[in-house]
Amino acid sequence: MFIDTHCHLTYDFDHDVADVIRRAHDAGVGTMICATADPDDVSGALKIANENDNIFVTVGIHPDYVNANPNDVLTDEILNNPHVIGVGEIGLDYHDGTQNRDAQIQLFEQQLEIARAHNLPVAIHTRDAEADTANILTDKNHGVMHCFTSNWDLARVMLDRGFYFSASGILTFKNAESVRETFAKIPIDRIVIETDAPYCAPVPYRGKKCEPFMVVETARILAQIKNLQIDELEKILSKNTEKLYPKIKID
Repeated sequence: MFIDTHCHLTYDFDHDVADVIRRAHDAGVGTMICATADPDDVSGALKIANENDNIFVTVGIHPDYVNANPNDVLTDEILNNPHVIGVGEIGLDYHDGTQNRDAQIQLFEQQLEIARAHNLPVAIHTRDAEADTANILTDKNHGVMHCFTSNWDLARVMLDRGFYFSASGILTFKNAESVRETFAKIPIDRIVIETDAPYCAPVPYRGKKCEPFMVVETARILAQIKNLQIDELEKILSKNTEKLYPKIKID
């Protein structure tokens, strides 16, 4: 069974979340990691995980919510929950400008410090902020570069710091040749896959609302890039995910 290492099950889908989970299982996706971005997502994500043995959670504040207080969200009680396996998604996003750059960096660094204190991996969002991301992320933290589409230069730096890289549906896009070239260079033992549902639906579902079952399409393209059989890739990705998220329990 495949693992969707980053999806947003608290967001609106075209169907009930139970149907989304069932459809994923039917497609061969046995485990899902529900990431939070908005502080208001946390309670809903934990509720879904508590009701489903195959759902785990990463808790974090996306840079869009720069005014949130991480101490109110990343509490000891939440981070010690057995369903909570990491801190994320957190990071930097300068796509709309750098007017709140300092506040983003402060929020990012606060959450990295909390993750270190709890020895939890981090799921990193970086968009148009590669230089600051590389400067801030050191080998003091460990984790994954979520939905990685940045260049090989950043990948090489983060490989040296022990990070993993998550391939999303973008890997399947016709105009994403540079992303495929980067993943061809990243060692297979440092790769995981995700949907980022409900975003980034892979081909042949592009333009539709993404669901975890679609992660299999990304796996097919990754298998081609790495010249692996799909069942061989499945085992490798499961092993990688267990190393990335030691708290996860995969049946």
